[in-house]
Amino acid sequence: MNVVLHVCCGVCAAGAAVDLAQEGHSVLGYFYNPNIYPFKEYCRRLQSAIKVANMLHFPLKEGLYIPEEWLKVTESMASEPEGGKRCHACYRMRLQETFNYLKQCGADYFTSTLSISPHKSTAAVNRIGSEIGGDKFLARDFKKKEGFKRASQLAKQWGLYRQNYCGCIYSLR
Repeated sequence: MNVVLHVCCGVCAAGAAVDLAQEGHSVLGYFYNPNIYPFKEYCRRLQSAIKVANMLHFPLKEGLYIPEEWLKVTESMASEPEGGKRCHACYRMRLQETFNYLKQCGADYFTSTLSISPHKSTAAVNRIGSEIGGDKFLARDFKKKEGFKRASQLAKQWGLYRQNYCGCIYSLR
């Protein structure tokens, strides 16, 4: 099956793409992250994701980077804590765009690297993905079976850029 994998960064892509390939899926990467601030950080993460796509031999499509659209969605939630309503709105925006890409490219399913992070709510990601795509969403917890640890090891082995915040202007503060 062809699976569109929403990619947030190279580290997370490494772990999730390996898992999907081991399940027998063909991965189509989709880097859509208008939340990442500043643009220099966005470029670092994109370059890392491209490196992983090349290492693991899967195509990677870059979605539009229009941070103003993300800010419109999240600005009323600026004071929300990490992991709260703002993050859920961010997941929804990125998963919706990934689902739109699935429809455009004709893939079978979609999922996200977001569930590999120990700082993200896998339950929220999977709930939102299922609300958007129904049975087209592959609910996964890529951090299971030491998935994040394995992704971190690959990142070190491959010399991938590792960020120290989620990416948005609010988490940077």
